[in-house]
Amino acid sequence: MNRIVKILIAVVVLIVIVLTGAGMYFYNYAVVPSKKDFLAGDTPGTDVEAKTPEEKWFKEKTNRSYWDLTSKDGLKLTAIYLPAEEKTDKNVIMAHGYMGSAETMANFAKMYHDWGYNVLVPDARGHGESEGDYIGFGWPERKDYLQWIDKMIAENGKDAQITLYGISMGGATVMMTSGENLPKNVKAIVEDCGYSTVNEELKYQLKDMFNLPAFPLVPVTSLITKIRAGYFFGEASSIAQLKKNKVPMLFIHGDADKFVPFEMLDEVYNATDVPKEKFVVKGAAHAKSYSVDPKAYKAKVESFLTKYVD
Repeated sequence: MNRIVKILIAVVVLIVIVLTGAGMYFYNYAVVPSKKDFLAGDTPGTDVEAKTPEEKWFKEKTNRSYWDLTSKDGLKLTAIYLPAEEKTDKNVIMAHGYMGSAETMANFAKMYHDWGYNVLVPDARGHGESEGDYIGFGWPERKDYLQWIDKMIAENGKDAQITLYGISMGGATVMMTSGENLPKNVKAIVEDCGYSTVNEELKYQLKDMFNLPAFPLVPVTSLITKIRAGYFFGEASSIAQLKKNKVPMLFIHGDADKFVPFEMLDEVYNATDVPKEKFVVKGAAHAKSYSVDPKAYKAKVESFLTKYVD
């Protein structure tokens, strides 16, 4: 073997080592559940401290119970369940944001509870009290939500009417769930600031936070994620799932969102051919549409749901 070939092999090996190291770094940075310094502490769907009356109400609610199930791949998943004050067929299953938990969804849980809904708020895998050592960005979670839907029907009866609601990563989760074979019990879906695809969101974040190109870091990290967590980033597409969706949907986004860029709203909205509505909150940053204008937010969600939930 001549010297040039040896040098080329050494260079290739070095590149592989460097890329693998970089991929592992970004896997741990983005996919492994941990405290994330890039998340704002007051981002709805992520903050667990009870500061508002709604958050105090949620934590002090005495009739809350805890549901659990075992995912298809063997993880124990948990959820908080709040029954409505009066018997009802109206139910909502909620999905929290990246590194949030069921406990962070108080404002939205109370909103639906005030409308007479039974409220189920799961901890996503790798979050809260649920098992898991990775974040699925909504993709493996879509299968978990099929199980939560089945459990809601089993617990609350075959006539249960179900709404899916999610914010941020939870918004992507319910959009990804929309493309599955859902029972007719699922009457409506409301998503707030979910991303179009995991690839595009991570590409955006690499540029925004590190000023780095997507290639080759995203493909390398995706391969590591496939090996360690069982999925490629390219599989996790809200857009692809929305093309199969048959459930009426409301899309919400703040026009000042710089975390999941506002431009993604039209991408997901245009991806589905069902009865749908769009609600843009002026001046709202990521996941802040409710806090910027709670009155208009509640009015829009309630008016949308009354069209599809008896």
